[in-house]
Amino acid sequence: MKIAISSTGKDIKSAVDVRFGRCPYFVIVEIEGKEIKSTKAIENTATGQAGGAGVTAAELIGNQDVEAVITGNMGPRAFDVIAQLGIEIYQAEGAIEEIVKQFIEGKLKKVSAPTGPQHRGMGRGGF
Repeated sequence: MKIAISSTGKDIKSAVDVRFGRCPYFVIVEIEGKEIKSTKAIENTATGQAGGAGVTAAELIGNQDVEAVITGNMGPRAFDVIAQLGIEIYQAEGAIEEIVKQFIEGKLKKVSAPTGPQHRGMGRGGF
C-alpha cells in the first residue's frame, strides 16, 4: 500500500504539514505488511499558484498511485478530487514517522468531509 503525506520536509523525520494544497512536499510511503518498505519525497508544484493549489496537489497525488492521503487539513475542492479518485483521507498532525506507525496500527481518524476552508494557507490570516 502506498500513502501520501503532506510534509514540511523531504523525509519521514519531518512533520505533517497542516496544509494539503500548499505543503512544500509530499512524502510517499510504501507499506508492506506492517513495515515501511520505502519512502520518497516529491515537491509540491502547486505551492506557488495564485489559486487552485489544492486541486493541482490532488492531481499530483492521484498520479502517484496512492491509496490514502494523510494531512492536517484539506479544503473542499481538493477533497472532492481526492474522493473522486477513490483515495482515503486521514487527518493527523505530528512527526511523519510516528503518524505512519499510527496508520499501520489503524489509529488515525479517517475523514469524510473537508477539514479546512478553501484558500487556507495563503497568508491572509483569520483562519
